[in-house]
This record gives sequence, structure tokens and C-alpha cells, in this order.
Amino acid sequence: MAGRTSFLSRTGAGLALDSVLERAVHDAGAYAGGVWLLSPSDRKILRLVVTTGIPQTVTRPWERVSVAASVPVADATRERRLVWLAPDGALARHYPRAGLILPYSFAVVAAPLTSGGTTWGALLLLWPGSHPPDLSEAEHTAVDEACDDLAAVCRRAAQRDGSTLIGPRPRILSARSSPPPGPAQALAAVDFAGRLPDGACSLDLDGRIAFISPRAAELVGKEPADLVGALPAEKLPWLSDPVFEDRYRSAVLSQQPMSFTALRPPDTWLTIHLHPDPSGISVVIAPAPSGEPEGAPQPQPPPAGKPPPVRPGTLYHLMHLAASLTEAVGVEDVVELIADQIVSAFDAEAVALMTLQESRLRIIGSHGFAPELLERFDAKRIAGLSPSSVVARTGTARFVATREELAEEYPEVAARTTKAAWAFLPLIASGRAVGVCVLAYDKPHPFPHEERAALTSLAGLIAQALDRGRLYDAKHHLAHGLQEGLLPQTLPEVGGLDVTGRYLPATYGMDIGGDFYDLIRLDDTTVAAVIGDVEGHNVTAAALMGQVRTAVHAYATAGASPDEVLTRTNRLLTDLAPDLSTSCLYVQVDLAAHRARLVTAGHPPPLLYAPDGHAETIPLPPGILLGIDCTATYETVDIPLPPGSLLMMYTDGLVECPGVDMDAAVREVGRRLAHSEDRSLDALADSVLRPGLCGPVRNDDIALLLLRAPADPGRLPGRA
Repeated sequence: MAGRTSFLSRTGAGLALDSVLERAVHDAGAYAGGVWLLSPSDRKILRLVVTTGIPQTVTRPWERVSVAASVPVADATRERRLVWLAPDGALARHYPRAGLILPYSFAVVAAPLTSGGTTWGALLLLWPGSHPPDLSEAEHTAVDEACDDLAAVCRRAAQRDGSTLIGPRPRILSARSSPPPGPAQALAAVDFAGRLPDGACSLDLDGRIAFISPRAAELVGKEPADLVGALPAEKLPWLSDPVFEDRYRSAVLSQQPMSFTALRPPDTWLTIHLHPDPSGISVVIAPAPSGEPEGAPQPQPPPAGKPPPVRPGTLYHLMHLAASLTEAVGVEDVVELIADQIVSAFDAEAVALMTLQESRLRIIGSHGFAPELLERFDAKRIAGLSPSSVVARTGTARFVATREELAEEYPEVAARTTKAAWAFLPLIASGRAVGVCVLAYDKPHPFPHEERAALTSLAGLIAQALDRGRLYDAKHHLAHGLQEGLLPQTLPEVGGLDVTGRYLPATYGMDIGGDFYDLIRLDDTTVAAVIGDVEGHNVTAAALMGQVRTAVHAYATAGASPDEVLTRTNRLLTDLAPDLSTSCLYVQVDLAAHRARLVTAGHPPPLLYAPDGHAETIPLPPGILLGIDCTATYETVDIPLPPGSLLMMYTDGLVECPGVDMDAAVREVGRRLAHSEDRSLDALADSVLRPGLCGPVRNDDIALLLLRAPADPGRLPGRA
């Protein structure tokens, strides 16, 4: 451990991050790995920072991941737990979207990077499909040590200068399986390959030809110089069938040998063997033993003059986009998904998403377009002559392959942009236009027939996702407007008592919560504070929350004692909503006597911080939840409340964290409230609620109420 610590202290943060990842892959016996970190500007997003042993074509769809997404690194980060997926189909069972795109045999571990109550991101490691069904103790130790070291790198980078470890694009570390050879050794290796009766070829991790022997070039019908540096399908169209790329991806991800038979036109059958390791693939090419093998795929080269088919890798991006769109919730989710991923999936340089609003097309998201161009074409009338308006009006996609074609048909657009090719895609949902998606390219783009069909299909999926998103947003705003209307807009000012309240909705899911709080003035020196949590996360729960708050307020101002307030409210709720229950904590504070009377109905007890810094959880008889038993009664506890004391009331969303002991979470709250006398209540509330206590995502809503008795009795009403 001392060696690891001293290494981290003397290296740059980025270098240390890379080195820890490389060591983690080595020590765990994995073949590949990656590090995702929470974005400093948006802690709901994980960004891929560095990878090794994984092709960029595989990682590209996951360079930016929502913490709420159903993928291993997001679950590890959100729930702060290790995710292990054995190579027996566990990925497909637990993560169907990822399993659809990567239906190969390999093992996965995703582990959170945490330190001091802060979550930084997640580590991902991959093992071959031959891995046993369980992690070994040594592998588990290697993962734990790597996570500790990666978290330490993140913490030190944040403490030193606040700099981010996240670059504009992920770093890709080479995964060499052996030291680089000297010139003599390299020449001997070339001679060795040249003497073999079969062809030899080496592919790098992204599938490009790094070396090919003369015999292999002869078998595929090309010169070696024409092939080095290219993807095989670029120079050998008969290898562009998706079946062949699938074999390549399977070999890379499972780290198991693969073979297939391919037809080199017109009638030469070749057997191709793939032998992978973390740095790439060794390929052996040989004539098929006896003519056409039974059941072999028979791809045909495209007819002369016909554009080449869509790159097979694009099919995987399409599948990923389609699956992701089904999980997008609001309009903002759809916009971010399209802006992030559609550009790379179709090799475009820019994308804009427009929605139809009151007969005008308004841009709601874009990537790669100049701001002045967006401003010029935003809010165009659908009845106009711009290409977007025409497409929205007619419902027919328009593909413009060259600048000359654009200038001929739309001279105004051509005069204002340097883009050379465009795709204008109508977004049609339920038979009506909802918007337009625009793709643009820096160079001429032929838009082959297969790509046009794929883009048109994708536009339909985008339209449906947008339509769902708009409906969700409307319901979401309505529901949360109802909830906010039922919570107090301001708390009453009470002389001699400092009070602040907070409400935070859950960050995951569309439902609303039933958490509430209130402060009720009873007389000049007596107030009642109440906090509660209605069962459920829906409009019914929010409405019941309003009824509970109203009932408590009415009984309290009528002069009922604390226990009677809850007893009467309970009887009312069993009549109003017998299927829902509510937890509630009621505190009556006598500022003149420096005492408080507390009663709870199944709610977490409050925390009391004395002026000397001593903190304790007030023990209270638990009481039954409101709304369950109409005959239930509640017991009041009387406690001293010395001047300068701080009382914190909260709902369970503050301390119920996945993978975190509740007592530990309460202790962390206490640490954040240390030296409370030196800070305002607003600053204390912000400290308690800052990210890190339960990770970047809140799975439940939170209500918080802080009360501080005056340290100076002279502040009490009626005191001179």
C-alpha cells in the first residue's frame, strides 16, 4: 500500500489515473478496462475518461452515460455497489439493452469509486468468456485496491486545484502484449510470416490492418500497400457483410478464437481464422479445403455504380440508439441522446432537432452548427420555403448530397453555411408532424439507399420518443406544480427562532413525492414544527399530503396537545384514505421555557445539537403510522431545548442510501452540521443536502426543517 500511495503522490493526476487502470487490468487478470467519472458540471452524467483493450467502435455509444441509465457503470455509481456479470448471459438478463448490442461471451465487473462520502464514478473491467462464474479473492482484492487508488486520484485532483480529469474525448491506452521488437527481430518476423503456406495478417484493436503478408495479400487479391492502415471492408467489399464484422467483434470481446468462411468473387472460398489478444487480432487466411462450405454466408459485391452498403458498425449504433430512445423520459433526455450519439453513428458533423410549436419550427437542441446559423433558421414558419419547413409540411425526407445541389435548391441555406451535405428528416408521430431532425456533413455524402432507410426509420423512433417526452413533461410540470402549491411558500417569522426548510424531489423517475413540512405559530413564544412523508409517489400521495398538513395545522391552532394533534389527524386519515399511510413528527417548542414536546407517528426521530457541540438522536416511542388504526394513540416526550440548540427534522430520503448503513449516513449528517453556531441555517441546510451523502442520484424525495433556539434570551418577544 505504501508503494501505491507514494506513486500516486508523485505523478500527475491524468497519468496516475491511466497507470492505475493499467495496473488494475494486469493485477485482476482482465483483458480490458475503462474509467467513467461524474461530470463536474452535471453530476447526473458519467463521462468515459480512459480505456484500454476495448475498440473505440464498442465504447463510443457509452462515452456519455446518464447515472439513471440501466447499465453496469451507472448502477455501480448510483447504488455504490459492485456489479458482477458472469459470462453465462448475465449481461443480457440484467441489462437487456447492452446485451442486445453486445451478445458475446465475456465477464464484467463495475465498481464504484468512493472516498469520504463522495462518489467519483466507476471502474469497469472485462474478462474473457472462459472466466469462471465467480470473481476470485485475488481479483476482488485487485478491484478494491484499484477503486481506492482511482478515488484517491480524483480526490487529490479536486483538492489541489479543482481541475477536471475529464478531457474532450476519452483517452485510449495501448494494450501491447509484448515489448516492441528491435529492427532485426521485426524483419525476422516478417520473413517468418512470408514463408508460411497460409496468409498472415495483423489487425489493431479497431480492426485496421497493421500488417499483411504477401501470401495473404495474394489470397485476397490486393497489394499489401493498398491494405495497410485500412479496415478490411473498405478495401475488400466482399467482407462488408455484417456477419463477418460480428465474428470480429465476438473475437475481440470474448477473447476467444473465431473462424468463418468467405467468398472472394467470383468463386474463391477462403477460410479466415481470428486469434485475439488485448492488443489486437492475428488473422490466418487459407484457401477453403474443398470448395463452397455448407451453410457458409454468400455475400455478393454491390453492382457497379451502386454505393457501398451501410458500414456494419452503424447497425450496432442504430440498435443502441433505438434501445436508448425507448428509455428516454423527457424532451431534454431525447435531445441530449440525439446530440450525443446520432452524429457518431452516421459519421455526421452536426445535428439539430426542431419541434413544431404553433406553426413554427423551433430548435430545441443542436451540436456542431454555428450559433448564427441556428439563430437564422430558428422559429421558421412551417408554411415557408426553407428545407426544414418543406419537409415538415410534406412529411417526406430530403437528402442533399453536395453543396452544388444545396445551392441549386436552397441558395439561402448554402450562402450561410460551409456544410456540404444535408439530411432533413420529418418527425412523424401518430400520423402528425412533431418536428424535423437535420444532419449535416463537412464533405459530400452520397446517402446510399440503405442509409436513407435507416435514417428514416430512426426519425420515426425519434418522433415517438419526442411525443412521449412532451407528454411526460406536461404531466411532470402539472404534478410538481400541485406538490409545490401544497407546500408552504414561506415559513412564518417567529421572533427568537431561526428556521429554514428545504424540499428536494427525487432525481430518478417521473413520480412526485409526499414529503411535507410546516411551521405553525401558536402564540408569541410557542410554535409547532411538523414534518412527514405520505406513502407513495403519485398525485394521490401529494393530495393526501396537503390534507395531512391542513389537518395538523387546524388541530394545532385549535389548542390541541401534541399527542392529540396526531391522534385526531390519524382518525381523519383513516376515513379519508384508508389505503395510504403517513409518517409524521410533531414538535411543539416553548421558547420562553426553553423546552420542546415531541411526538411521532413512525417518523425518523430528530437530531438535537447542543451549544457545546454534543449531538444526539432524540429517543421517541415510535408510534404507529397515521391512517392505519383509527384507535391508535401517541405518547409525548418532553425535552429541554437550551439557548443555542439546533433541532434537525428530516424525512428518510436524506439518510436511506443504497449500499450505505443508515447509522453511517446519520453520522455523516452530524459531521456536516459540526460548528453549526458559526453558520447561517441556510448554509447548514445547503451543506446537509449537498451531493455525496447518498451519491449523485436521489431515489427518494427529501424534506428538511432546521430550527435554532436563540443563544441570546434577549431576542425573545417581550424581553428587554
